[in-house]
Amino acid sequence: MDPVTISVVKGALEAIGDEMDQHLIRAAISPIISETNDCAHGIFHPQTGETIAQGRLGLPVFLANMQFTVQNVIAKANAAGGFKPGDIWILNDPYIGGTHLPDVNLVAPYFVGDELVAVFANTGHWMDIGGSVPGGWAPKATDIHQEGLVIPPVKLAEGGVLNQALIEMFRANVRLPDQIVGDLSAMTNVFGLGRRGLDELVERYGLDVIRECLDVLVETSERQMRSYIREIPDGVYEVEDWLDNDGIEDRPLEFRMRMEVRDDEMWLDFSGTSPAATGPMNLSRNTTVSTIYVALKHVFPDVPVNGGTFRPVHTTVPPKSVLAAEYPNAVGGYLEVVGRVLDCVMAALAQAIPDRVPASSFGTTGVVTLGGVHPQTHNYFVGVFPYPGGYGGTKETDGLVHGNTPQSMANFVSLEASEHRYPVRFDYFAIREDSGGAGTRRGGCGTSYGFTATAPCKVTILGDRADRSGAGVAGGHPGLSNYVRVYTDGREWEPPLRSKLDSQPLGAGDGVRVKSPGGAGWGDPLRRPVAEVEQDLNLGFISWERARDDYGVVAAEVSESYGRVRYRLDEARSDEERSRRVKEMEASK
Repeated sequence: MDPVTISVVKGALEAIGDEMDQHLIRAAISPIISETNDCAHGIFHPQTGETIAQGRLGLPVFLANMQFTVQNVIAKANAAGGFKPGDIWILNDPYIGGTHLPDVNLVAPYFVGDELVAVFANTGHWMDIGGSVPGGWAPKATDIHQEGLVIPPVKLAEGGVLNQALIEMFRANVRLPDQIVGDLSAMTNVFGLGRRGLDELVERYGLDVIRECLDVLVETSERQMRSYIREIPDGVYEVEDWLDNDGIEDRPLEFRMRMEVRDDEMWLDFSGTSPAATGPMNLSRNTTVSTIYVALKHVFPDVPVNGGTFRPVHTTVPPKSVLAAEYPNAVGGYLEVVGRVLDCVMAALAQAIPDRVPASSFGTTGVVTLGGVHPQTHNYFVGVFPYPGGYGGTKETDGLVHGNTPQSMANFVSLEASEHRYPVRFDYFAIREDSGGAGTRRGGCGTSYGFTATAPCKVTILGDRADRSGAGVAGGHPGLSNYVRVYTDGREWEPPLRSKLDSQPLGAGDGVRVKSPGGAGWGDPLRRPVAEVEQDLNLGFISWERARDDYGVVAAEVSESYGRVRYRLDEARSDEERSRRVKEMEASK
């Protein structure tokens, strides 16, 4: 096969996915999609359901998970007589698809004549899905039905005709019916763009050439991934980590993972992980496997994702554990569990190939949800705010400051748009000083923000990493942990479960103050160049106390200008102080 043709077909398929992403983001009504980009699109094999291509603007956790969703829908459709042109299937059942109830999946066939050639799928987060709390993030949920409306795989459209009765049922069970129907319309219309793109590609090259290209692309991705795994030293690497609690019982949930590498294959075994949680901190098995794929994609980003990419990776997920939720386990806190799986995979790889793996990120999505009846419109409102925070340092770079949550990459909705839509005022939005872990490459700083309600509403918070921070690599230090405070009736207080709070009423003048964790550091802090420590000081990333105690630097001059303290460090004296500390540490061993 001509490599130019393969490259053009690959690029065209990715462009189709990108165009579908962009269309939905621009056409969606709700800010969770239009601003947060909480969506994804992909093209899949019509028989196996394996990924062919995917858009690059959607959330990574969906992109891997949709393959399992499509495979289950193909089986369901085949049992019902097969796909027909104009069909669209809909579902959000997390045990079949994955993630949680607000993430709704649509699946549609693509035909050339009478031949089924591919399957399209998308995921869009609905701002509300019913359930006990606005937005669906219920920290006290103990079964799936408390979290919202469960949609099994059913036909939303048959032969191009939408099931209006089904849409009316959705409207009656959510708090934001107009937004949901608007987003659903955008999600269904985007398949037209996908069909147009594939029509043009098929017309240009013909089906036989495209099928041959797909086979080559799948084989190439598998070969690339095997080559990278072969570079990992053979051996067994074991890690453990914890979630603070499950939202109901204040005890940690344990995660154990054993990674074994032999030649060009990898086995990841989560045996020993805690049983399914009473609260919503659970994952379906599909999402656990998808998260493993996302972690590997982070470490080996140049391997194109398709059905061949992860064939060399084998997983063992214990049934009835927090990583293999079964009906009726609640799963609303799935992103926190995703974060811990990501951290486990990264920590194991950091033992094997530390030069290629970042230190731990801030490790929580920390979703803050506001809900209530707007005092001006008298309609329900729901605002969803996923945490930004700090990423871990790498051998080459400092960690990203104020980054999107790596579990999903969802954006933080703009403050101005939020104040326009909801009865809330943001009091500040700032970098959290000293939150990034010290290291040769510093961990990125987290974010501090606070808001005050201007009318009665309710706030729900679902996060983690308040009790334990993620670990550094090669001698790097952990970042600061999660911090949540609530202000009601003039009193400040910490939620009993630190970063989880269910349906707390706020009156006008009450508010919330949060500080997201920072990323962990990479390498010995005493090896960080003095000039870079000086820059961190003057940018407000670290305090003088942190610079002195963690980095061993000595100040030559401290001045103040326009209310800001400026530091100039003495490089020679700093080197002497660092040498002294190294000798003391060696003597104490």
